[in-house]
Amino acid sequence: MSKFLIKGPNKLKGEITVKGAKNSALKIIPASILSSDEIKITNLPKIEDVDKAMELLSDLGANIDKKESQAKISTDTIKKTDINPKLANKFRASIMFVGPLLARFKEVSFPHPGGCVIGAGGRPIDLFIEGFKAFGAQIEQSDGLYRLKTEGLKACRHFFPLISVTATETFMMTAVLAEGTTILENCAMEPEIKALADYLNSCGAQIEEAGTPNITIKGVKRITAKDFRVIPDRIETGSFAILAAMTKSELKITDCEPEHVKALLVAFDKIGIKFETGKDYIKIFKNKKLIANSIKTHEYPGFPTDLQSPYTVLMTQAEGISIIHETIYDRRLLFVDMLSQMGANIVMCDPHRVVINGPSKLYGKKLTSPDLRAGIAMIIAALSAEGTTEIDNIYQIDRGYENIDERLATIGANIKRI
Repeated sequence: MSKFLIKGPNKLKGEITVKGAKNSALKIIPASILSSDEIKITNLPKIEDVDKAMELLSDLGANIDKKESQAKISTDTIKKTDINPKLANKFRASIMFVGPLLARFKEVSFPHPGGCVIGAGGRPIDLFIEGFKAFGAQIEQSDGLYRLKTEGLKACRHFFPLISVTATETFMMTAVLAEGTTILENCAMEPEIKALADYLNSCGAQIEEAGTPNITIKGVKRITAKDFRVIPDRIETGSFAILAAMTKSELKITDCEPEHVKALLVAFDKIGIKFETGKDYIKIFKNKKLIANSIKTHEYPGFPTDLQSPYTVLMTQAEGISIIHETIYDRRLLFVDMLSQMGANIVMCDPHRVVINGPSKLYGKKLTSPDLRAGIAMIIAALSAEGTTEIDNIYQIDRGYENIDERLATIGANIKRI
């Protein structure tokens, strides 16, 4: 198994380009099922999860022509509606294929979706089962599979008891071909949701108010397919910004959308990090002193849970005491034990809160990446630590960051994949 060897501390400089958003790409791929026409997707990130999604779609019978960061997909050749358990068990976003298959073909079977330690089988899918029932689907469960059938989906008024990006996108897609007008309440508001809705509307769907808590979808009989460019990855944008601040480096982050990381930039103002923003770039300037600042994760546009791990690393170098309050995922703070091994002064109060007393000098250690976001956080810690850090299980990092070692090396990082 591959691992990263990182020698620190590193000073970085130059420019780094943000790739297409993982969480946008993983939704547009299943959305292609809603139409039998060909869709062309550009700015696709070359990551493990996208490869898995393409493999799953191909297994269903779709015709895919993928080259580098673009793909042409035709789903008029889909031959089955049974989602392969061996493929679905590898990534959480496999659940996104259920709604489009049910809407177009009126039946689908699927297993409990997989993923990393954050997104694996422990996360329930009650939100999805209850939502499909609301659209009139008949559901059976046996032999480890869910089997859904319908004579035709009917529009509904559905309230999400928990705000969920994946559930919001799933039922927005499901409603596109349902009979009548669907109203979804307490929806997630992430930029990826609006990007998906804008695309579907360009193809003939009638979706209103995507990106707000309440979304209205007027069902249509069919939609076409067009070209789609994956939006910039806001989590990668924020990760690079935190990396620059952590290593006290000057770095320009290009091909990004600064508005999508506003919560982080507000925190930067409080910490004392100087930055400049343009239409499609953020420039981070060198800093001498960081001021501790507590954060509490929240659904968009609040502080993103996916940036909590890198931000926690940053706070180990800030002067004073900060509290990190993770409100969304129970297991996301468990990685702080590895930061403590590196020399950080961190006290875990409970699974949702840690107290950090900084600054602390970090030292290289042998570590294992438990999940995608903790993995990038460990890379950030290693690039500012004294000595050599070895990070195992980097498959989890490759799931969400394209060629991260090669890209970081171009801006001065001493990182090798072995």
